[in-house]
Amino acid sequence: MIARIRKLAVNVEETHREIGRDISPATRKAVAVAVIANPFAGVYQEDLSDLMEIGAELGTLLGERCVAALGITPAQAQSYGKSAMVGENGELEHAAAILHPKLGAPLRATVEKGAALVASSKKMGSPGQVLDVPLGHKDAAYVRSHFDGIEVRLNDAPRANEIMVAVAVTDSGRPLPRVGGLTHRDAIGEDGLR
Repeated sequence: MIARIRKLAVNVEETHREIGRDISPATRKAVAVAVIANPFAGVYQEDLSDLMEIGAELGTLLGERCVAALGITPAQAQSYGKSAMVGENGELEHAAAILHPKLGAPLRATVEKGAALVASSKKMGSPGQVLDVPLGHKDAAYVRSHFDGIEVRLNDAPRANEIMVAVAVTDSGRPLPRVGGLTHRDAIGEDGLR
């Protein structure tokens, strides 16, 4: 592994009740985070291919951690997302290099299929700042019940020369969805939209 990982964390969120109603089965989201050294902190680097390779490694590592934390098979995963926060000596392009060119394909392999684009966000931040990870259905972007998100915060990350990278996976959509549209059950998942 070329990523210099300082810390890994995995959180699982379960919702059992919402607005006085039981949720059965509970909706579950997992988010896995890696805090890594930013090899280009404080310097302009034209070639960001090292960060792209790190993204590929983290797509597999973090995706597998989420699936394991949920205790599901890859086929049971329903939505996913990715996000990165660079410390103050980094730049947004560093987060983009990790998230976009190569992280998606390995993440899709960990959740089986993944025809839809992986929802993503990137930002610059400091230790303890919240990182929001957007979520969308893994095979059909038009499944509105899976438009969601999860946040993660680590009290000591990212430091100035680090990048905090997060991947989230769910086994369901939002609790009590009622805004219509395509359902998970009816999604075909061939074009990434429907």
